[in-house]
Amino acid sequence: EVQLQASGGGLVQPGGSLRLSCAASGFTFSSYVMSWVRQVPGKEPEWVSYINSGGDYTSYTDSVKGRFTFSRDNAKNMLYLQMNSLKPEDTAVYYCAFRDKTGRDYRGQGTLVTVSS
Repeated sequence: EVQLQASGGGLVQPGGSLRLSCAASGFTFSSYVMSWVRQVPGKEPEWVSYINSGGDYTSYTDSVKGRFTFSRDNAKNMLYLQMNSLKPEDTAVYYCAFRDKTGRDYRGQGTLVTVSS
């Protein structure tokens, strides 16, 4: 059974930092491109970033470029999203996600990030 469990969210002031983690299991983690997606309740999900299977290539949505860093540890089946210079508009539930070889999308339990003074 595929499991994706994000953690590390919380309340932070504007300009602050958080590090999200995602524990993955139930699939060959090191073979897949992985993503972070965020969603504000009542709005469509927004893709944030992806990382290739080897962890040496990342891509980010424009609004987080230069502030967020996505990394992975294939030995531990873990993903990390370092978020710096946080803004109120970064407030959302953050999910780790991937698409398997059949085209099925998986998105695990998310973690809430609230940026507010």
